[in-house]
Amino acid sequence: MRALVLLCCFVASLLLPGQAEEAEDVSEDAPLRDRSHIETTLMLTEDKPSDDYSAVLQRLRKIYHSSIKPLEQSYKYNELRQHEITDGEITSKPMVLFLGPWSVGKSTMINYLLGLENTRYQLYTGAEPTTSEFTVLMHGPKLKTIEGIVMAADSARSFSPLEKFGQNFLEKLIGIEVPHKLLERVTFVDTPGIIENRKQQERGYPFNDVCQWFIDRADLIFVVFDPTKLDVGLELETLFRQLKGRESQIRIILNKADNLATQMLMRVYGALFWSLAPLINVTEPPRVYVSSFWPQEYRADTHWDLFLKEEISLLEDLNQVIENRLENKIAFIRQHAIRVRIHALLVDRYLQTYKDKMTFFSDGEMVFKDIVEDPDKFYIFKTILAKTNVSKFDLPNREAYKDFFGINPIHSFKLLSQQCSYMGGCFLEKIERAITQELPSLLGSLGLGKNPGSPSCDKTGCSETPKNRYKKH
Repeated sequence: MRALVLLCCFVASLLLPGQAEEAEDVSEDAPLRDRSHIETTLMLTEDKPSDDYSAVLQRLRKIYHSSIKPLEQSYKYNELRQHEITDGEITSKPMVLFLGPWSVGKSTMINYLLGLENTRYQLYTGAEPTTSEFTVLMHGPKLKTIEGIVMAADSARSFSPLEKFGQNFLEKLIGIEVPHKLLERVTFVDTPGIIENRKQQERGYPFNDVCQWFIDRADLIFVVFDPTKLDVGLELETLFRQLKGRESQIRIILNKADNLATQMLMRVYGALFWSLAPLINVTEPPRVYVSSFWPQEYRADTHWDLFLKEEISLLEDLNQVIENRLENKIAFIRQHAIRVRIHALLVDRYLQTYKDKMTFFSDGEMVFKDIVEDPDKFYIFKTILAKTNVSKFDLPNREAYKDFFGINPIHSFKLLSQQCSYMGGCFLEKIERAITQELPSLLGSLGLGKNPGSPSCDKTGCSETPKNRYKKH
């Protein structure tokens, strides 16, 4: 704790005089920097019509509903993962999520990327905490504000599941439609800044649960810092735990970099890594972009050429996500299907073990409690690894099934061998066909072949259909 306090004091002293107060002020009289690199990198000046991927998305939606969702619903997968996929999510645009401490420039950065400063569309910014809502910026024919209650009630959008977080949260959710070309291809989500000295319950809604909902659906996550807010408190530490497993989508931004002299900037850069090192448990260091994302010219006597290159590099990352939106969507649905299949195989194994251990004189509740408390004693997980082509790294946590079966009695499920019909076929065969044939074929139809971001074929087998040991012969 003492080290963090010293770090905060040290970093605060690095700012040039008077710049801390001016960091969020965008004066209309100040000279504005050229925006041509934004329009060029994000291809906003091209007149070609946007590609129509509706046919591919409709096919993806059909595969999900016919081949994946039946098994997902039958074995209540949503109650294990708390991630319900809606039609709106399948057809939605890529989502870019902005996270970070208060007043580090998240809203200013969105205004800058969209060119909204000094217009009636701009998000309100300031040196004090200004964003208390989750703000979703979408494309629309004219400027329009949409209340959170309306967004949650609209099934055509991807935000209907947010209703489960309660009315207090929906009052803190707002949608803004803006007629901007970039928003035709992507959706931005601005979040309330993290304030470490405020108790979470004072927000009136489960802040971390809401953040997790957006993190699970984000295609790109910008975690923004500035030189005055590098300390890590409980809320920021919790946020990074929620980001675990999404490291490839995280981009860390050190904003307001032109506020510092060169030597001081190097020290702050090192201090940021020192603060984040315990929170990011990966073998490779995260990519940190150093620049100042606001419309004013870079301050004199700073490395403006370096900041511009860093900004262009970040924009290229953003454009890559936009260009790969279909491939990422197919890979996501395939990964989801793999998890649903593994869950169904495990529930089936639990149920089969329960039936094998039950006798006429057995106490069913005590028998199953013994199985759930110590699944390794009955080779639940080892049997799945031995009899199916499931990677041990894809198996869910054993503890999660204690809670799952606490809510869902084992006798409420059917064996996989009983999940077949003459007309509809077997649920397990259908989801395996989707994983090994239909989704890879859909990806191949985009002219890309194998997608590096998709799950490995070593785990599920892309060349041949997994042997179904649960089908009646």
